[in-house]
Amino acid sequence: MSAVEQLIARAEALLGRLEAVLPRTLQAPDWGASVAFRYRRRAGGHILEPVRHVATIRLEDLKEVEPQKEKLLRNTEQFVAGRPANNVLLTGARGTGKSSLIKAVLNEFAARGLRLIEVDKTDLVDLPDLVDLVADRPERFVIFCDDLSFDEGEAGYKALKSMLDGSVSVAGDNVLIYATSNRRHLLPEQMKDNLAARMDENGELHPGEAIEEKVSLSERFGLWVSFYPFSQGEYLAIAAQWLRFYGLSEEQIAAARQPALVWALERGSRSGRVACQFARDLAGRGQIEPVPAPASDSQPPEGLDHV
Repeated sequence: MSAVEQLIARAEALLGRLEAVLPRTLQAPDWGASVAFRYRRRAGGHILEPVRHVATIRLEDLKEVEPQKEKLLRNTEQFVAGRPANNVLLTGARGTGKSSLIKAVLNEFAARGLRLIEVDKTDLVDLPDLVDLVADRPERFVIFCDDLSFDEGEAGYKALKSMLDGSVSVAGDNVLIYATSNRRHLLPEQMKDNLAARMDENGELHPGEAIEEKVSLSERFGLWVSFYPFSQGEYLAIAAQWLRFYGLSEEQIAAARQPALVWALERGSRSGRVACQFARDLAGRGQIEPVPAPASDSQPPEGLDHV
């Protein structure tokens, strides 16, 4: 090999190493591979990965959240039909079906072109790149941020705030943002934030700039969908639905009522997630047997009727 050929080979090897560490332009995935995608960090950049096994949950599987279901269905129907629709913030008690509802809505409208892109809050700074990537696609895209909340100074907060309302570059009409959170205001609220509040001469209270800043992000979501803790009856109805999903008979479901209450008491919560976990455990063990219904004047063990 001549000296020139050696030099060319070394230059090519150097370029190869540089390409491995330089940021890569975001490439479009195989859009036909799935109806859901994940935005993930990889060496040298980010990629959109098709989700090979999308959750199969359906709207009819979700119980005791009918008002929330109606709101999100209506908004998504508008979006898929090409009519004006809002970005959505789903907030409230943990385990009550916020994320499950978004997945169910995806399954409901996937055949009509709805697609979902899941983005972690640390990657929200790349939202403009994602919006540009899908701008010319015929599908309708929901960018999904699960369990969203921010600490002071996180970069993703400003990026999301600008994209929702306020940036020179706005999202196209084929993109909406659906986010879930356990709290309505997505930044932590501290007692010191109230020190800047003032009262005018008429006694009207005006919040300080710190408070205004912390509520401004959630206010940019056009639609709020609130979820609330389940009552005992609602929890049992959800547990029964999951037991039917796992193939248990109605007699077995009736016999599982008290074990379901004990399970919730031990977990300190009677959410939909806890009901699903109970049903999965019971169906896996397969040990429940039908028992006679209790007498009408019998009472549940102390404390179970207050789970």
